[in-house]
Amino acid sequence: MKKALILGGGFAGVQAAIELQKKNIFEVTLISNRDFLYLYPISIWIPTREKSFDDVKVSLAEISAAFRFKAVTDNVVKINSADRKVICTNKTFDYDYLLVAIGADKMQHKGQENTLSICGKPEISLEIRDAIDSLIQKGNGKIAIGFGGNPKDKSAVRGGPAFELMFNLHNLLKKEKVRDRFELTFFASMESPGERMGPKSLIMIDSMFKSYKIEKRFGKKIKIFEPKGIVFEDDSLLESDLTIFIPASTGHSVLKESDLPLTESGFIKIDKNCQVTGADNVYAIGDTAAIEGPEWKAKQGHIAEMMGKVAVHNIIMKESGCDKLKSYIEHINILCIMDTGNGAAFIFRNDKKALAIPMPGFGHWVKKGWGKYTKLTKLGIIPRIPGL
Repeated sequence: MKKALILGGGFAGVQAAIELQKKNIFEVTLISNRDFLYLYPISIWIPTREKSFDDVKVSLAEISAAFRFKAVTDNVVKINSADRKVICTNKTFDYDYLLVAIGADKMQHKGQENTLSICGKPEISLEIRDAIDSLIQKGNGKIAIGFGGNPKDKSAVRGGPAFELMFNLHNLLKKEKVRDRFELTFFASMESPGERMGPKSLIMIDSMFKSYKIEKRFGKKIKIFEPKGIVFEDDSLLESDLTIFIPASTGHSVLKESDLPLTESGFIKIDKNCQVTGADNVYAIGDTAAIEGPEWKAKQGHIAEMMGKVAVHNIIMKESGCDKLKSYIEHINILCIMDTGNGAAFIFRNDKKALAIPMPGFGHWVKKGWGKYTKLTKLGIIPRIPGL
């Protein structure tokens, strides 16, 4: 039986492992630097205490038991595709097919140690929670939330969680009856953050900023993050007792020590079939890959899962000698339920339309339902609905 090796235990890697093992023709091994799948889309509720840390984790041991693949906790050190080997801290693995899904690193800004990120290491969500608790106990404060961009790869941005956390924080402070004692400011280096979601989404978000009395600081590059605020390129200062910042992604550091082709921003070059350029048995999926598509394209969890499915399909086709390959590019879209703490909005964009549909009240519970649904399907307890 041939060996399929998957690097990364996020949405892309886990979905690829599940899809591969369904065929029962490979010995499937998944390597992750942590022993759980972390559901980033619902981690926004850890800081507001609507979810515990354990609520947002799914054990890789339980997932692998349900779908009969091997899960190994280890750190990838180097990929040597020429020799079909992956060197990890504790062991070296060989393979017949390799799927790289190790995610990405974060761009670094001066003074970034003075910020916390909801899209960083999972444990940071607990630090954000405790910092918010401390300010609420104090009774007042200034909180700034924002995200950055990568000029070399505009798809490598995560803005949605920043909007969601800000709106949920507003509603938490309102619930605690201290909202009027807090200054909330949203910041971003681009002129129109969120515009890749479409014009209707921009209008809706701007309306919410006004309704929630959230200040905006857009269109200025960050010079330095200081312990008590953010200094922008024009030397203006945004004072902040707590700065939450989601930096844009850049290529994973492990790739620098590997022999795979990389873009200028450090992501793996792939073709439309998710196959790595110049490597007939290596595929890259999710945030670690350089994706093509429309100008507004963005890397999201469902895109990572879709790429995992496409890559597995093409591996199976190759093994069977069939040329009916699939392309990930035709499936590129933006899809999310943007939670606001007391409702949500359904956001969708593809090459034909861009939607922003308000979901007052019930939308909040729809997204929570998605979290439960995702956990249950990943554990094989309930079947997955096609397309969801």
